[in-house]
Amino acid sequence: LRDNRIELVRASWQELTISISEASLTDEGQYTCSLFTMPVKTAKAYLTVLGVPEKPEIAGFTKPVTEGDEITLTCVTSGSKPAADIRWFRNEKEVQGAKEVNASGKTFTVRSTLQLEVNRNDDGVAYTCRVDHVSLTTSSHQVTEVLEVHYAPRVEITHSLAFPQEGQYLKLECVSKGNPLPEPVLWTKDGGELPDVDRMIVEGRELTITSLNKTDNGTYRCEASNHLGTSVAEYVLFVYGASIKSVNQHTVKEGDSRASQSQPEPCLWHLLQLTAKCEEDYEQK
Repeated sequence: LRDNRIELVRASWQELTISISEASLTDEGQYTCSLFTMPVKTAKAYLTVLGVPEKPEIAGFTKPVTEGDEITLTCVTSGSKPAADIRWFRNEKEVQGAKEVNASGKTFTVRSTLQLEVNRNDDGVAYTCRVDHVSLTTSSHQVTEVLEVHYAPRVEITHSLAFPQEGQYLKLECVSKGNPLPEPVLWTKDGGELPDVDRMIVEGRELTITSLNKTDNGTYRCEASNHLGTSVAEYVLFVYGASIKSVNQHTVKEGDSRASQSQPEPCLWHLLQLTAKCEEDYEQK
């Protein structure tokens, strides 16, 4: 053996040991040890050299993508021997890709493709390509990319009062989801501008109406837009009188009766097929 990387470590009548530094694929093959005795004795050993795969790369990844786009992600690693295995993960959950193996001399190039039709649920999702190989005893090679998906907004209106009454204040919030986030939102009443800017205060996505009165009744609409589209939501406001009071609740058993004092006289309620009716027969006094 005429190679500076090959060194004789030990030699005796019982043992002959060599070491190979910086082993490469060219070192793979059959090695023969001979003892020049009478007769000559030989022993053979076959050295297998593993090709360590290179760190993977993901191709076809662009930022941002638009909801509804079809994209193909391709993960490639080369230099493995034997051929490496590629696995895909969507966040932490494994998904299946299409694998292709090509030989290049003594090593292999492995690629795996993943086809996606992206939607808004893919925004912020991490796709990881992991390379597993027998030569990677402590850890695997992997690369991760995070999708950024642009999508049109969707809005809804939330409100602070279930039964708004005169004199109270009401807060409406236009909750919008979109990427890019739609800014600003537009508030209107009955198809026109807000009629009372002193009591109808817009701060960001919120509309606050102070000192509610009957003139505030109507349909309130919020609108949000980005470069992909526009979304609207509506809220119908009915302001109740300030004198509304909650009715006392009583529990009665079958056959019992319950009376209350009022002016005019109280209604008599019947339960007919789960429908409550009030029969009124007042005399004008």
